[in-house]
Amino acid sequence: MSPAHAAAELAASRTANIPRGVLTAHPIIVARAHGELVWDVEGKEYLDFVAGIGVLNVGHNHPRVVAAVEKQLKELTHMAFQVASYRPYLHLAEKLNRMVGKGEPHKSIFLTSGAEAVENAIKIARAYTNRSAIIAFRGGFHGRTMLGVSLTGMSQPYKQNFGPFASEIFHTPFPDIYRGMTTDLALAALDEVFATDIAPERVAAIIVEPVQGDGGFLPAPPEFLKALREITKRHGIVLISDEIQTGFGRTGKLFAFEHAGIQPDLVTVAKSLAGGFPLSGVIGRAEIMDAPLPGGLGGTYGGNAIACAAALAVLDAFEQDGLLARAEYLGKKLESGLRELARRHSIIGNVRGLGFMQAMELVTDNKTKTPDPDRAQRLIDQARQRGLLVIKCGIHRNVIRFLAPLVTSDENLDKAIAILDAALSSESAKVVA
Repeated sequence: MSPAHAAAELAASRTANIPRGVLTAHPIIVARAHGELVWDVEGKEYLDFVAGIGVLNVGHNHPRVVAAVEKQLKELTHMAFQVASYRPYLHLAEKLNRMVGKGEPHKSIFLTSGAEAVENAIKIARAYTNRSAIIAFRGGFHGRTMLGVSLTGMSQPYKQNFGPFASEIFHTPFPDIYRGMTTDLALAALDEVFATDIAPERVAAIIVEPVQGDGGFLPAPPEFLKALREITKRHGIVLISDEIQTGFGRTGKLFAFEHAGIQPDLVTVAKSLAGGFPLSGVIGRAEIMDAPLPGGLGGTYGGNAIACAAALAVLDAFEQDGLLARAEYLGKKLESGLRELARRHSIIGNVRGLGFMQAMELVTDNKTKTPDPDRAQRLIDQARQRGLLVIKCGIHRNVIRFLAPLVTSDENLDKAIAILDAALSSESAKVVA
């Protein structure tokens, strides 16, 4: 069977057996991967600047991760921490508690998905405060479970007709300088929520992404995060930093909240924690983490031994391989390349991000700033045809985001920017025509 025929058969199998609600951004079937590269079943090579939607900061099949998983596979694959504990879970908790707590007592629980981490952070905050209300932000994304969707500040595609949603969740604007939402305006809107929707003494937690991921790669200004920290301390509200997409080096620091010099009460992690293995967690102040009674937290597969071993290898890579410095360097290089593209292509309305978490927003013109999701999709398709995989984000789906592994070579980053330039030139020519 020819590679093309095999690819066609697999594509037909996907259509026949997978529901349409599971959207696949690219109509290719990947066979193998290494570092920042993947190859489809027909043998075509792609630069992977999606990396499992930010899951593979250390790259595909990182040798440290592979070695750790192979070793753990021969010793213990699964136990369920609720039945008996095991070394990888305990060692990972010790490491992350030190990294996040910075000398203050912290504790961790491990789960399977980012949505589970968010849900458990909310449970912990409610147990600690004995309050029920939660404040989240417009444009924020916190998962696809019913509570996750309720917290998410976007209507489509996530909410659809899935309601009714969880109660006592209130949304308020997130800063977006490009569209005129300053820190002062966002904080004023939060004050209005307190005045008109829910009194602060009834709020259990404020959950915030230090950089909104699916909402458009919008970095929270440091002064905004500092203000949230002051407000939450003043009112006894738990501050949850959702680091599921920003964590583990994506922004040039291990966690994005570090850029603002604050210390949140709880931190949710997932995605790049375990180098491609399903693992998430909540890390937080010990007194808050201990609020739920025994039996209130857990999950059959949470903190799987193999995934924890992979996560320990990921942390070793950060400690020993200079990945944070690499992320900072690559972030500056990518931002510079994107800003140069913006100077040459008027359909790029804005370039923004933090560290190696960068994006460009496509608009019909720079005067009206009208979102152009159709052009964004065409650009994604053209980039794929030239060998680069990227995906979109933003509440209007007009933002192209870049989540390349931190091990990406200079040569391949330059190649990716050149591919984008060619794709943008094709789209710019359509505007002129």
